Amino acid sequence: MKIQFLGAAREVTGSKHLITVHSDKGVITPKGVRKHDIRILLDCGMYQGKGMETDLANRELGFEARDIDYVILSHAHIDHSGLIPYIYRKGFRGNVICTPATRDLCAIMLQDTAYIQAQDVRWYNKKMDRLHQPKIEPLYDINQAEQAMHLFITIDYDRPYRLCDEVELLLTNSGHMLGSAVVNLRIDENGETKRIAYTGDLGRKQSHILCSPQPFPQCDYLICESTYGNRLHDDNLVSEEELCGIVEDTCVYKKGKLLIPSFSVGRTQEIVYVLNKLYNDGRLPKIKVYVDSPLSVNATHIFRMYTEALNEDVQDTMRFDDDPFGFNTLRYITDINQSKALNNSDEPCIIISASGMLEAGRIKHHVANHISDPNCTILIVGYCTPQSLGARIQEPKRQWVSIFGYDHKIKAQITKLEGFSGHGDYREMIDYISGCQQVEGIRRVFLVHGEESSQDEYKDHLYEAGFRGIEIPQKGEEVVL
Repeated sequence: MKIQFLGAAREVTGSKHLITVHSDKGVITPKGVRKHDIRILLDCGMYQGKGMETDLANRELGFEARDIDYVILSHAHIDHSGLIPYIYRKGFRGNVICTPATRDLCAIMLQDTAYIQAQDVRWYNKKMDRLHQPKIEPLYDINQAEQAMHLFITIDYDRPYRLCDEVELLLTNSGHMLGSAVVNLRIDENGETKRIAYTGDLGRKQSHILCSPQPFPQCDYLICESTYGNRLHDDNLVSEEELCGIVEDTCVYKKGKLLIPSFSVGRTQEIVYVLNKLYNDGRLPKIKVYVDSPLSVNATHIFRMYTEALNEDVQDTMRFDDDPFGFNTLRYITDINQSKALNNSDEPCIIISASGMLEAGRIKHHVANHISDPNCTILIVGYCTPQSLGARIQEPKRQWVSIFGYDHKIKAQITKLEGFSGHGDYREMIDYISGCQQVEGIRRVFLVHGEESSQDEYKDHLYEAGFRGIEIPQKGEEVVL
């Protein structure tokens, strides 16, 4: 058996890890051919955060799509799921296995990604046409995103599922977002059993809306994310108070707008829930709040379908408030003209809009229109890759930033709250893993989904906690187990 690390290796996005297992009995392909190598792809994520620079990396998969038998999704975020329609287009006809919530979220997120690609490629090709350079086509279209959904199979948490004679799968709640899971594989090969756990992305011990990560079975080999391998978060409750203070300072005292770039799925719902609590408690100023993102609107409908999967705080809130993601001053916007009207209004308000890294979507237009207004605040509530616009505007000495090809003077206040992060920090991750694993029983640990500096420090923290055999694979590296 071998693992090849094909994405999110010494960087954060593009998660793809290919496991190849030899089978004596073999598996039958959709074309009726028996083969003896079973190929299991853990996640099939898109590279993000570098605009069109990521296009080539996304097209070069590192494997033949038609050879993959199973894709196991840890969760629905596009950097973990976004290339599924692309491998469908390239010939993949196996099964995509995930939780029901992940499947429902992918149904809207992959089509949204196809739409965004079409817009980005149209703009890029106009530029290339002027330069007399070759044009490109999108990785996939909306129709292919829809067709790929027919390959999905869903299983609930904590219910063993046998992929084939040699491989058994168990999904356990990772606490990162609705439907997210730690992937647990029990693989029998050549008379030996090997247990592999892939964390996907790990959530926090305490979340505003999600359950904490649940224990997963003992593993021999651990593939672990490391996004915040060198950071410690603020306390969640502090973030609620800080958010309230930022709203009052920006919208009440300065009479400005508070712009919150946020991922449409997960982060947006968490922020709305906190604002809903502040509203219920009478602490939210009487200003309008806009969620300006069609995807966020659709995703929130799905969160409402799965409220029983959310944490006790949400359950307690719903005893007196039947909609934890809605209040009287909140408006969900899908119409593009209503979105544009927000930029022309002088009314103080909160605008929550995608994308979280400011690389695309309506929030990029809002920021372009308001980043030079000293009365406005841009509040960063999640991780931004170093090359993204979201990261660039946070650089302490930066005074100008280019958006849509135009330079803008940075006069708005740029603020960050770590307490809304969906990723556990290094202490939370180590406490969680150590709490359900016999550390000395883990033979090897592979760190993925993190910048090199974060991974190097996380490796040291893991070593201090008693972990051994810690490796940081390079992209394309193949490991035999």
